Amino acid sequence: MNWEVVWTCLLIIVARIGDVSLGTVRTICVINGRRSIAWLLGFAEVLIWIFVVATVVGEARENPVYGVAYAFGFACGNFIGISVEQRLAWGEQMLTVFTHQGPGMAFALRDKGFRVTQIRGEGRDGPVNLLHVKTARRKIRQLAELVRMIDQKCFYVVTDVRHASTAGAAPEKEMGGLLSALKRK
Repeated sequence: MNWEVVWTCLLIIVARIGDVSLGTVRTICVINGRRSIAWLLGFAEVLIWIFVVATVVGEARENPVYGVAYAFGFACGNFIGISVEQRLAWGEQMLTVFTHQGPGMAFALRDKGFRVTQIRGEGRDGPVNLLHVKTARRKIRQLAELVRMIDQKCFYVVTDVRHASTAGAAPEKEMGGLLSALKRK
């Protein structure tokens, strides 16, 4: 194997990692209704992809290792794309907690700055409190840990929030520059 083949394999791997990672984040943007950023990511993704495919298809018979590099880059791109998306943690989630310590937990969560809606319900073993807390996705782990510290026996469910009204919510600060473009739908 010569150095040109090695460098081409590395280029294919890096390009596939790039375009598949972009595709993963683009898919999340489409799901969340972020049209502008999805458009930009889609353009870059396909631009990279078309050149990589042209290289692999044009040279695959002479250098089948290009196909292996293509597949390896694809697999790594999925892993990295998901990791990037989890780091970005765009959007909001709803934590619904089923607990017997509703009033105390609601007070503690409100004291930490969370907005809580408390509902009384009937569970399998009798009365139960349901607490609904909407928060930024990047804060959901912290919120779940806090809930578990308050009531180790509680049960909770995390759901993605696609859209919510802003009635009664404190206005969010407007971000400027590139961040505002990323946030806009």
